Amino acid sequence: MEKENATLLTEFIFMGLIYQRQWPVLLFLVFLVIYLITMVGNLGLIALIWNDPQFHIPMYLFLGSLAFVDAWISSTVTPTMLVNFLSKSKMISLSECMIQLFSFSFSATTECFLLAIMAYDRYVAICKPLLYPVIITNELCTRLLVSSFVVGALHAFIHIGALFRLTFCNSNIIYHFYCDIMPLFKISCIDPSINVLMVFIFSGSIQVFTILTVLFSYTLVLFTISKKKSIQDIRKAFSTCGSHFLSVTLYYGSLLFMYVRPASAQADNQDMMDSLFYTVIIPLLNPIIYTLRNKKVLDSLAKIFKRNVSSC
Repeated sequence: MEKENATLLTEFIFMGLIYQRQWPVLLFLVFLVIYLITMVGNLGLIALIWNDPQFHIPMYLFLGSLAFVDAWISSTVTPTMLVNFLSKSKMISLSECMIQLFSFSFSATTECFLLAIMAYDRYVAICKPLLYPVIITNELCTRLLVSSFVVGALHAFIHIGALFRLTFCNSNIIYHFYCDIMPLFKISCIDPSINVLMVFIFSGSIQVFTILTVLFSYTLVLFTISKKKSIQDIRKAFSTCGSHFLSVTLYYGSLLFMYVRPASAQADNQDMMDSLFYTVIIPLLNPIIYTLRNKKVLDSLAKIFKRNVSSC
């Protein structure tokens, strides 16, 4: 009877980061700079790949897609956080919350598959270099990219659809800085056990599948590298894979720790720090990682810089 008489909530309040109330202006400026650098880095990388014909190959098409997804996930989370730093009202409607959750789930899932595809691409490039043009064709590249985005959208739709079975009446306070699925479960007045199980099954399966793809690809890569006798070939192989492996480690490490570990009532602040890492920091780091370790990209950027300087 109490649940029937309870007021159903359609607006929520973000609690935000731990030190948000003490230093709102400072945090606003810090995260504004991070967001601007993230967008310039990722969109600049996309523009470079789009405009330079030497980058119109599968490896860089995958990298450009990753940059697009990083820009998307950052734009899903950071602008809302920036507004809430300075706004007295930190309210968000249920519909806006669902849109933000869909956008985040879509981009996070797509990034998992893109990282796995990039690992497979590096495996073929290093372990089967002569067959690379035959295996990684433009048609396969297009199919893999489209499949990643389609599966990302379907995964997001599944969880959004399942959320409509829940109602929210316990509290309108979300202990987070954006609409994530786990904090919403905590304020549901209907038992979310089925939804939690769905998150564990679907998200867990996607992460296990993509991680195994990455691990299997890099195991074969390391095995191939160990058989090389030329120091130059070994350095070239590590240079090719190093940046991607670092990106994979950062992304999956934080994501696995966030969603696969057992729930804890004292974990709200830790959850926010983990979320902050893979929604804000990783999209900032990825273009830097892939640019600084890629001679072709650095050379292309240097040519553009010299051209602009000479024209002035």
